[in-house]
Amino acid sequence: MEQQKQRLFDSHFHIINPKFPLFPNHGYLPPTFTVDDYQLKLQNYQLVGGAVVSGSFQKQDQTYLIDALEKLGKNYVGVTQLSAGTPDNTILSLHKHGVRALRFNLVRGGSEQIGFIDTLAQRVFDLAGWHVELYVEASALTPLYSKLIALPAASIDHMGITKQGFPTLLKLAEKGVKVKASGFGRLDFDPAAAIVDLYQANPHCLMFGSDLPSTRAPRPFKPEDILLIRDTLDEAQAENVLVKNAYQFYLKK
Repeated sequence: MEQQKQRLFDSHFHIINPKFPLFPNHGYLPPTFTVDDYQLKLQNYQLVGGAVVSGSFQKQDQTYLIDALEKLGKNYVGVTQLSAGTPDNTILSLHKHGVRALRFNLVRGGSEQIGFIDTLAQRVFDLAGWHVELYVEASALTPLYSKLIALPAASIDHMGITKQGFPTLLKLAEKGVKVKASGFGRLDFDPAAAIVDLYQANPHCLMFGSDLPSTRAPRPFKPEDILLIRDTLDEAQAENVLVKNAYQFYLKK
């Protein structure tokens, strides 16, 4: 009897298609990683949806994202980067193409400045129901805490990356901020212990992300990252992290 494939909602991955604009970031341009490459990489899993995240090297180009979402199809959404001056009709048009979130990249840049997060987050939420996502080290979260808990909805990439500041990340999780269980090869701490702590803080906060193709990560994604989640939590808890939490956050607003 064929073993049933593990179901996944992949809350964090990148598509890098050189047919569309790419911008060097600190002299770095990523290798090609198309929709076909992504689907091949995760062919041993049952993908039920996911979120294509704009990288620093894509800045505010939307053409690649619209193309990727068209190719990926149902239950895939986009996480984009926009300037504070983006017209309302542009945001609404992107929403029709499947974009559901706005990213602030504090680690690599390419996005709008964090000073605009209050007004821009509220505007995209009021217009289209979007949330905001932050690529930020946990060590930088304390000064942002009051702003983040005041947002309509938010998530933090890669479990905050650093052990320093992790208590603040836990407090944010308790207040309803989502946390991506992604980028394990980027962390300076044990992901298993952090998963337990975050799940206890809020069973709905953790969302699996492959982080493919793991650009500039010291260690790229590997299937063992999924096994780590399954081995660390019980079956129902792992299902929440690997599928349900992200599915609810991105698709059931």
